Amino acid sequence: MSRHPDRDQIRIDGVLSALGSPVRLAVVRVLDAGGEHNCTSVLNVLGITAKSTMTHHWRVLRESGVIWQHPSGRENLLSLRRDDLDARYPGLLDAVLAGARADEAPETSGARGTSA
Repeated sequence: MSRHPDRDQIRIDGVLSALGSPVRLAVVRVLDAGGEHNCTSVLNVLGITAKSTMTHHWRVLRESGVIWQHPSGRENLLSLRRDDLDARYPGLLDAVLAGARADEAPETSGARGTSA
């Protein structure tokens, strides 16, 4: 398994790239609940059945400094590096997660940008 970057090695372009994928953003939203989660439980929450397709996503999240990933028995445990991300880029993670929640919210009715 590749190493995790130290806090001062986390770069904004890597973080934004990692969070730019809908699948990886969904993983981060699950991990934002706190604590450690095994890979299978995250996949179950997301409704993903093919574990092998997630290997790339775990690597991108880990190498960008967004998650911790470490082996535990036959699985890996995942956790969000919130403290490191908040220290490097205050408010970024909260803004991205709030944006993701807003994108899921049903659009309000009524026309925008029209005058009466």
